[in-house]
Amino acid sequence: MEVQLTSDQISFARRAVESGRLHTEEDAVQEALALWEERERGRVEFLASIDDARASLARGEGRAITQESMRELAGEVRERGRARLIAELADPR
Repeated sequence: MEVQLTSDQISFARRAVESGRLHTEEDAVQEALALWEERERGRVEFLASIDDARASLARGEGRAITQESMRELAGEVRERGRARLIAELADPR
């Protein structure tokens, strides 16, 4: 495969090599592809979570959001946090 990079991309890769950040310009391309692949995996996972959320709502598993329900949720989170902190303090590993 042959890829044509812009002059800015070439300069960017060369600076990375010159600074010792990467060994070769090819390493820069491989790292870029790895980051792209990682981003795409995250995108797929995000879209799957949206599908899961929609299915959950379709099954009636959603929760009405009101100021009162948000206060209740905050209280629940606070209590879970306190319980976890107490458990961690009781079992110092």
